[in-house]
Amino acid sequence: MSEKKPTTYWDYIHIEELTSLQSGLAESEEELSNDEVLFITVHQVFELWFKLILRELRTARDLFRKDPVAEQELSGAVRSLERVTTILRRCTDHFEVVETLTTRDYLAFRDKLFPASGFQSRQLRQIEIVMGLEEEDRIPFGGEKGFAAALKEPDGTPSVSMQKVRETQAEGASLREAIDEWLYRTPIDGVALDDADSETALDRFLMKFLGAYDAESAASRSIALSNTKGPEEVERIDEMYADERASVRAFFSPNEAKGGARRRRIRAAALFVETYRELPLLAWPREVLDSLVELEQQFVVFRQRHARMAERVIGRRAGTGGTAGVAYLDKTALKYRIFRDLWAIRTLQIRREAAPGLDKPEYYGFLRPE
Repeated sequence: MSEKKPTTYWDYIHIEELTSLQSGLAESEEELSNDEVLFITVHQVFELWFKLILRELRTARDLFRKDPVAEQELSGAVRSLERVTTILRRCTDHFEVVETLTTRDYLAFRDKLFPASGFQSRQLRQIEIVMGLEEEDRIPFGGEKGFAAALKEPDGTPSVSMQKVRETQAEGASLREAIDEWLYRTPIDGVALDDADSETALDRFLMKFLGAYDAESAASRSIALSNTKGPEEVERIDEMYADERASVRAFFSPNEAKGGARRRRIRAAALFVETYRELPLLAWPREVLDSLVELEQQFVVFRQRHARMAERVIGRRAGTGGTAGVAYLDKTALKYRIFRDLWAIRTLQIRREAAPGLDKPEYYGFLRPE
C-alpha cells in the first residue's frame, strides 16, 4: 500500500488551476488590462458563491419535502438559510469592487461581451427555480419571452447551461412549495390537518384573530383621527383603514385561482406561527419563517445593488445581451418576489397582548399531553 502524499494548501484548493482561469477570450491574461481581469474575476467569484447558495437551498428544500418534517431538524434548515443570506450580503459587497471601474475603463473591453449577458448565469436561474420563482412572474429577456433562448449556444443548439437548468426544473417541488406543504400540515390551535374538526378549528381561530385585529385597527384609527386637521383628512384616514381591513379579509378568502381553501390554510398557519411565536414548539418554525423573509430581503437588495452598480458604470445603455439594461434590472428587483404571503403577514400582526387566547396552548409545550 502506497503512502498518502502529504496535503498542501495549493493542491487542496487547486490554486494553480483556479488562478489560470482569468484570461477571458485571450490566450493569456497578460494580453488583458487589469480592468478586464478584475471584471472576469469578480464574476467568477459570484459563480463560486452561487454554487454554495444552491447547495444550501437544496438542503433546506429537501428537508421540508419530508412528511413529517422532524422538529429537531429545523435548526439545520435555519442554518442553511442564514448561510445563504450571509453569502448574498458578500455578493452584494462585490459590486463595490466592480465600481472601481470607470465608464471608460469598462467601455475599453465591453464590446467583446456582445451578445453575452449576466442573464446567462445558469446558476442564478437555478437559484430562482429552487427558491420557487413562478415562470409567469419572469420578465421577458430582450425580445424573448423565456430565459431558455438566452441559454442556447450562438448557433441555436442547446448548451450545457440549458441542460443544467432543465435538470433543476425537473427536481420537483421548490423550496416555496415545500414550505407551503409544511405550513399546510401545521396544527392550528392544537388541531391537526387530518383531525375531523380541522376546518372548524381553522374558522374559529381566524374569527377570533380577525376580531382582535379589528379592535387593534379601530384603536389605531382613533389615534390617527385625533390628529386630523379637517374633514378631508378624516375621510382619507377612514378610507385608508377601511381598505386595510378589507384587504385583510380578502387575504383569507383567496379564490380558486389563488389557491382557494388550501392557500387560506397555509396563510392562517403562517399567521398562527407568527402570532404565538413564544410558545416552545413554535420557536424553530418562527425562525424558519423569519429566515425566509430575511433571505428574500437580501436577494432584493442584491438585485437593487446590481442595478445601481450597472447605472453607475454604464448609465442607461442597452445591455450587451439585448435587455434594457438598468431598466430590466430594476424590474427584477421589484417583481421577483417568492415568499409574498410571509411578507403580507407583517401587515396583519398585532401586539402580543392583543392576541386572542388559544384553546390548547399546552399542545405547543415541550411535553405534549398523552
